[in-house]
Amino acid sequence: MGVQNWTYILVGLTFSLYIGIAIWSRASSTKEFYVAGGGVSPWANGMATAADWMSAASFISMAGIISFAGYDGAVYLMGWTGGYVLLALLLAPYLRKFGKFTVPDFIGDRYYSNAARIVAVFCALLVSFTYVAGQMRGVGIVFSRFLEVNINTGVIIGMLIVLFYAVLGGMKGITYTQVAQYCVLIFAFMVPAIFISIQMTGNPIPQLGFGDQLADGSGTYLLDKLDGLSTELGFAEYTSGSKSMIDVFSITLALMVGTAGLPHVIVRFFTVKRVRDARKSAGIALLLIVVLYTTAPAVAVFARTNMIETVSNKPYAEVPEWFTKWETTGLISFTDKNNDGNIQYVADHKKNELIVDRDIMVLANPEIANLPNWVIALVAAGGLAAALSTAAGLLLVISSSVSHDLIKKVFNPMISEKGELIAARLSAVGAVCVAGYFGINPPGFVAAVVALAFGLAAASFFPAIILGIFYKRMNKEGAIAGMIVGISSMLLYMIKYKLGWFDDVLPDKSEWWFGISPEGFGTVAMVLNFAVSITIMKFTPPPPEEVQEIVENIRIPSGAEDAIIHKY
Repeated sequence: MGVQNWTYILVGLTFSLYIGIAIWSRASSTKEFYVAGGGVSPWANGMATAADWMSAASFISMAGIISFAGYDGAVYLMGWTGGYVLLALLLAPYLRKFGKFTVPDFIGDRYYSNAARIVAVFCALLVSFTYVAGQMRGVGIVFSRFLEVNINTGVIIGMLIVLFYAVLGGMKGITYTQVAQYCVLIFAFMVPAIFISIQMTGNPIPQLGFGDQLADGSGTYLLDKLDGLSTELGFAEYTSGSKSMIDVFSITLALMVGTAGLPHVIVRFFTVKRVRDARKSAGIALLLIVVLYTTAPAVAVFARTNMIETVSNKPYAEVPEWFTKWETTGLISFTDKNNDGNIQYVADHKKNELIVDRDIMVLANPEIANLPNWVIALVAAGGLAAALSTAAGLLLVISSSVSHDLIKKVFNPMISEKGELIAARLSAVGAVCVAGYFGINPPGFVAAVVALAFGLAAASFFPAIILGIFYKRMNKEGAIAGMIVGISSMLLYMIKYKLGWFDDVLPDKSEWWFGISPEGFGTVAMVLNFAVSITIMKFTPPPPEEVQEIVENIRIPSGAEDAIIHKY
């Protein structure tokens, strides 16, 4: 059976599963729509959180980034996994005890201000729309390659599927759908990795295989071979790093605090029954995420080595079928500059004839390695599961920000629960349409969507949440000023140094502030947010006493209140 038929079967089965779960778990109240009724078990929430977090960026792009960046790509592994430690220790249990539906809801009530709520809603919408645009585009790419439909048609199909289970089920439907999506995506990522690890090194454990000797009996280690192939083509050694220490530190920290500040991740900890369940589900999510994240470097090495050996300096007339299939998507292209008919893949841009988009490395990896067709189709199903799970979580954040935080809390406090539920579902429909538009007509920053989204979350939400939990003197004036300065500085830096909108050409790296790349500037913007928040707070009135008491109470462990009362 061909790849396309296998893809139709596997994608059809997984989509049927998602739709069936959505019908079974449809939401009947606003609490079920926003936080799944607050009764999700730690294991289910941990799996859903892992799926929510491991987007198309993690499944499709991360190994691709590492395959081209080599050692420097480790910053993404450290930053994204480290963020869950911050979540488990500093945010999840306290936010759960506070008991609100959304991050803007927490900020609005903690800082006793609708102005703070509106600023938080703006930040949540900006982060979520930026992030979701890349997810929808990822859906379109998978559809266009494996189901051989137009990218725009693929985006529309993805929109309809997400719309169905997000609007019908809300957080309740999304949660249990994401549990299924985690199983699909992790199986789809690990199966080809194990196949190729055995094929190349004889070791069935990918995490060990990419550091092992080749199975050809030469005694050469796989990483040594890749270093040699890279230097022969003029690239730096794969295992060497080129980034400065301050940039590595800044990117890692920005990704960590960005993870801890992402609204669609944070909202997952409002869905469990107890405070301790929030901490437990964060730990479970981290363990489940590590399965993929420790495998990604191996997949990157396998894909990079196989790609170089398959196409570099080979006649274009003899390229394998996978090459021509991916050419139709525009994500890989060959230009015969010297008219010799051979593919010249070298580091020198003037001589290089092959352009490879890093996003194809995971998706094309099974094809390059000549794995069975069902494995190739399985990867397509996994990529769709990763993109759709995160898109659903982001769309719910957008929906709840509009219906709950703006309509219910600001413009129409007297709205009925039924009216709010209708508003939430209509907001979800609108959000899906906007997300689909950006997927079909991607803005210029889609290539930098991950860095931008994480930088914006780090610059806006993280300081406001941390100070709101651990500093009872923190007031609304400081929080509002800090969020505005943080997100504004991040946006301006990204626009100038990532997009070049203020210049005729993109500024050179030598112009970066302190040598920090746009991907790492979220750290600087976060520090600015902290500095402005605390400075403004010093010169403005303290919060009301009742707000300070709430802050004191959320830091008392569950059950301790009763013990204290009994003692005294």
